[in-house]
Amino acid sequence: MQPNDARILRGAALFTAVAGAIALVAATALRGSEGAVSVGLGVLVGALFFASGQFALAKVVHHRPDLLMAAAVFVYTTKILLLLVLLVVLRDASFLDGQLFAAGVFVAMVSWLAGQIQGNLKVKTPYVVTDQDTATTARGTDDKATD
Repeated sequence: MQPNDARILRGAALFTAVAGAIALVAATALRGSEGAVSVGLGVLVGALFFASGQFALAKVVHHRPDLLMAAAVFVYTTKILLLLVLLVVLRDASFLDGQLFAAGVFVAMVSWLAGQIQGNLKVKTPYVVTDQDTATTARGTDDKATD
């Protein structure tokens, strides 16, 4: 994993942890232990959803940058299918409040995206990396070109 990717991942995880802790305290105050479990599980699912995707794509891009788009589609589809399986399994869970679970996932989503945006703005990753030694002379575009 590139240092820039790791920094963005840590920043987004920190945003999500702080927002999740605030949501957990609020849910505990509203509905007690059932609310805490529901929001906590929702924040965990949301954070794992985003972290796993970013981590997997960073690994793929490091080894095979030409497969970025295909890997992104595959990772996203896999995450959605796993999320569907999780929702089917938890559909009739008596220990879970569905609305607070959804609120926890929403808090994780918004805070993860905010942390990721903030991290991307601070990292300033270049879009194009050129080799300074051969950028102009290899293509014959130097100043000494003949007429």
